[in-house]
Amino acid sequence: MCGIVGIVGKRDVNVQLYDALTILQHRGQDAAGMVTCQDGRMSQQKANGLVQDVFRTRHMQRLLGNMGIGHVRYPTAGSSGPALAQPFYVNSPYGIALAHNGNLTNADKLSEDIFKTDLRHVNTDSDSEVLLNVFAHEMQVQGKLSPTADDMFAAVAGVHNRVTGGYAVVALIANYGLIAFRDPHGIRPLVYGKRVAEEGGIEYMVASESVALDVLGFELIGDVAPGEAIYITEEGELHRRQCAKETRLTPCIFEHVYFARPDSIMDGISVYKARLRQGEKLAEKILRERPDHDIDVVIPIPDTSRVAGQALAQKLGVKFREGLVKNRYIGRTFIMPGQQQRKKSVRQKLNPIELEFKGKNVLLVDDSIVRGTTCQQIIQMARDVGAKKVYFASAAPAVKYPNVYGIDMPTTAELIAHGHSDEEVCREIGADWLIYQNLDDLVAASTEGNSNVTEFDCSVFTGEYCAGDVTPEYLEKVAAARNDSAKSGKKIKQMELPIGLHNGAARG
Repeated sequence: MCGIVGIVGKRDVNVQLYDALTILQHRGQDAAGMVTCQDGRMSQQKANGLVQDVFRTRHMQRLLGNMGIGHVRYPTAGSSGPALAQPFYVNSPYGIALAHNGNLTNADKLSEDIFKTDLRHVNTDSDSEVLLNVFAHEMQVQGKLSPTADDMFAAVAGVHNRVTGGYAVVALIANYGLIAFRDPHGIRPLVYGKRVAEEGGIEYMVASESVALDVLGFELIGDVAPGEAIYITEEGELHRRQCAKETRLTPCIFEHVYFARPDSIMDGISVYKARLRQGEKLAEKILRERPDHDIDVVIPIPDTSRVAGQALAQKLGVKFREGLVKNRYIGRTFIMPGQQQRKKSVRQKLNPIELEFKGKNVLLVDDSIVRGTTCQQIIQMARDVGAKKVYFASAAPAVKYPNVYGIDMPTTAELIAHGHSDEEVCREIGADWLIYQNLDDLVAASTEGNSNVTEFDCSVFTGEYCAGDVTPEYLEKVAAARNDSAKSGKKIKQMELPIGLHNGAARG
């Protein structure tokens, strides 16, 4: 799960890309990068760290041009390092830079094909570099010195024919423009918008979430459809085309549960409203199962469960209190590599307000339960400050299966709910009572926002993978790459050398 952005404007877009990446920082805190293009020359800056640490004034002074793309990364399979920061770049054909959110499920086969058939070299273990080389090859086979929009769309169609998995992509082509496309299932989000430039004319922007468009003053046009590509020329002409033979919209519902900002709109669905409905439906379940509940107060685990927690408390007619204070300078523990780092960060990140817990029956609300270690520690915190009873509610169903489309979900063995009953999970986390959202209710909470979206990728709850080709052998390989011991000892390939980039683009 990463954040991507692309802008074609009428003046330098470096500061706008920086602002957009800052807004999308919640989608990835491992690395950040940007590529801009001026007069056919690309300039790049990328490195490990937060956006504010990666880009300095000296970098911005050389990141010139009226079009550019940016990326914030978190490691899907635990790999980390400067070589894996995006965007990636190839100088043939034309000069192409690409940033990608998602995960390719046939990356190994593609990597072999790229070497043996396409005669291209992949320098890292990133599937994003694989995707870039597939797209570059498909552009190459068009055989045009000056490619047209038709050629761009033909190349994207070639990508769809070869690639499986979840992917949302922005790519910059020197001297020509920006192209963005989404996988045929629309698993990963991608929206685009426009605004009138001060100099006159229309500027365009694509991003993972609509909130980035809002803050920069762009009007949301809509979502890039599953399998669709949009091509924006350097002069600001917009072209759209469906490039996949078969499409089916099945967006990742975990975006609504956890990843996306509540002020974003995805596939016509307000994330905020979806989370309100999650809370309401969870309250209805509580009232069915425990009509005579003794809950004194509802306390959310900040930040993503706050909206659902408020709606739940209102439906129950119970007080809602902010009993856990969050340190804003600690990253999202779900996406931190390594169990020891996660455990340390939970206590650094959250501190309980004793008077909201002491002597009360507390219902803690979280967006989901993954490994269970975070909620286990928070429940113990609540007891340490005097809570009489500690109940726990999850706004999502039990997470039992790994995600293969761009979320670094733990291995099956590390998921607390896999192979265990709700009662067993309740005992393991130390709660007095545990309640999960029903899957049908979770889906309804989102589909009520847009009746045209009838299904979602719910694979983390069901083990059913919408894009296909996910075998037990593939899941075993994913497990080997994602378990905490593998992450702690992960070695990445040699530092990439972005040949052809202008003005020291590889320097941190």
